[in-house]
Amino acid sequence: MLLFVQVMVDIAHSNVDRLFTYALPDALPVAVGQRVLVPFGAGNKKIEGFVLGLSERFEGGANIAVKPVLRVMEPYPALSEEQIALAKWIAASYDCLLVEALRLMIPVQLRGGKIKEKIERTVYFPAEENIEAALASLCKKDGAPRAPLQYEALQLVANCKADMRISDITAFIPGSGPAVRALINRGLLKERGHEVYRSPLRDMAITRDAPKELNAQQRLAADAVGAALDAHAGAFLLHGVTGSGKTEVYMHAIAKAVQEGGTAIVLVPEIALTPQAVERFRARFGERIAVLHSRLSAGERYDEWRRIRLNKVDVVIGARSAVFAPLSNIRLIVVDEEHEPSYRSEITPRYSAVEVAQRRCRLNGAVLLLGSATPGVSTYLKAQRGKLTLLRLTERVQNLPMPKVLVADMRAEFAAGNTSVFSAPLYDRLSACFAAGEQAILFLNRRGYSTFVSCRGCGYVFTCDACDISMTYHKQEDALKCHYCGSVKHLPKVCPECGKPYIKYFGIGTQQVEEQLHEHFPSVRALRMDMDTTHGKNAHYEILSAFERGEAQALIGTQMVAKGLDMPNVTVVGVIAADATLHIPDYRSGERTFQLLTQVAGRAGRAQKSGQVVIQTYTPEHPAIQLAARHDYIGFYTGEIERRRSALFPPYSLFVRALFAHTDEALLCEAASRFAEGVEKAVQGALSKAGADVRELIFCACARAPIKRKQGQYRYQVLLKLARTAHASAAMQAIYAYTNAHRSEYFAALEVNPQDMF
Repeated sequence: MLLFVQVMVDIAHSNVDRLFTYALPDALPVAVGQRVLVPFGAGNKKIEGFVLGLSERFEGGANIAVKPVLRVMEPYPALSEEQIALAKWIAASYDCLLVEALRLMIPVQLRGGKIKEKIERTVYFPAEENIEAALASLCKKDGAPRAPLQYEALQLVANCKADMRISDITAFIPGSGPAVRALINRGLLKERGHEVYRSPLRDMAITRDAPKELNAQQRLAADAVGAALDAHAGAFLLHGVTGSGKTEVYMHAIAKAVQEGGTAIVLVPEIALTPQAVERFRARFGERIAVLHSRLSAGERYDEWRRIRLNKVDVVIGARSAVFAPLSNIRLIVVDEEHEPSYRSEITPRYSAVEVAQRRCRLNGAVLLLGSATPGVSTYLKAQRGKLTLLRLTERVQNLPMPKVLVADMRAEFAAGNTSVFSAPLYDRLSACFAAGEQAILFLNRRGYSTFVSCRGCGYVFTCDACDISMTYHKQEDALKCHYCGSVKHLPKVCPECGKPYIKYFGIGTQQVEEQLHEHFPSVRALRMDMDTTHGKNAHYEILSAFERGEAQALIGTQMVAKGLDMPNVTVVGVIAADATLHIPDYRSGERTFQLLTQVAGRAGRAQKSGQVVIQTYTPEHPAIQLAARHDYIGFYTGEIERRRSALFPPYSLFVRALFAHTDEALLCEAASRFAEGVEKAVQGALSKAGADVRELIFCACARAPIKRKQGQYRYQVLLKLARTAHASAAMQAIYAYTNAHRSEYFAALEVNPQDMF
């Protein structure tokens, strides 16, 4: 007989990151994974918690009074045992509190009772009653209705022979709301509540779609994944050129998993890709799919989570957090565009969704399928070493040609007197595209109008008061915005430093591209897709749907338009400034530039119309640009992996970054320097104890972060570089242990191979 439960209270603090024992009242059914309300602390404050263990006896002292569980929060476990095991792995792997890992598994709306199930009131006419007699009771002696609205509403509901929402009745019979309430009061209509799931797909029509016939390469890939599904194990990298039909391989694999009683998760990197992915998967798999991403309303996210948890769903599609979907019997996890940095969380816990997906597959006996036209260098190395099975799709479906790519040298354009954002080759191709009634995508990885604003008189640059970063000019709002903290400034007419009126905008953003497109092609309608135009809940879907319907001939955007989109009428792609990501101080800048250029180029010519791409750059000779223009991933990988091996960059080493932040720079510098000295000694000691050469710690350095101030706080970082050897895990354990023992008000975050070094 169960008498006690072990509870992890829902408080994110290291002092309480352990299990507490509570007594179980009689007749209170509780299971592992259930959320409970318990009294906690000296004041017996009511706190929610997670049940992680059950026992028949209390192992503490006989004189200790054990507090009772007050109640369960839901009638079913919020967490499965697999999710609890996953949370424990996350806490150990990413150095976070267990409760922080557990919170990843449930929607924030579930905690604190922030939102409840939606109950919709409906009415019906009791089947055992006589409708003629009921209608007669509403009539005068001459048979005319005494209350015409009541008579009409009763007749409508009775003829429906099913429950009707009151809102539907009033839509059919305007002004009938009071009449319906009167019928309920008289007992002629009965009222009851129905639980309604708030679905983000409720307004999306379904056009069912049959599986496509696979070509030879797709069939080989699908068969390989199918065999792994039968074996309940396997990890694959599907390397397919843009337009090669990777999604169809995904869907064939998912169909097999579902047909055999399993479930599947599909991760996409951008919310912008979710609407198109959902349409395709819903057309194939019907209503038993769910969507999880950050743009859902609170009610939608809560209800989608409940549908999944209650086994009403076979396939979950979503962005990074969908990897935690509470599915049971997971057979397959697909990670599309696996190379995308958005799969890594930038807040604690700083997890990688790809690594979490791999762990969930191991816990479930499921198959992992990573897909990309431009796999991460580290991922492709794993495939080369046999840690992933490599599957290749080297040709586009229906033998469509890859788009022709031209590299435009903007130095020559400037020398020829062209100061437009459009080179002559891009202008010519846009003219022909628009004249033929076709569509174009223009890609620029900068939103706003100008990237910075400066005074030509004294050189003053307008920067954010809270961040060490220049502000971006947004013309529509006629304001300067900080893209790090969101602060806004009015743009003065004169320089605040020298008082002269020589204010000049430098660089270009998506707004300026849109403006110049209208100047050159006034009859062409354009849509812009960036963070400024996609604030609304369904903004991504509405913009992409309008473009797909042909309501605009040009789509201008940032990374949101660079990948995954399949628009058959797009024949021209223009990359406005290929150098935007090429020269940032990060060892991955070449890789990310190659990936972006290859992905955005792949949006052109995906149907029977041939595609053309113009890449505009001031460094046309750079290998990343030249190889992207030739769609040559293998050539890029070969050169890049050799460069990293010779320089001992990841994957041949590990970067560990400890970030510190505070308003007092002097104290911050002292704290960061002290940490650097201590952690270096701790790592060297761990390496020596493991019998390793201390030089496996390649360096440990303390310095200001490249963005030295952000959101009002100064920032310092301690950067460690470790050789990736058999002793790296011992070094990492020493780093984690030292960090946990020396946390202070100055410590901000610890990251392993951070997504950016800023």
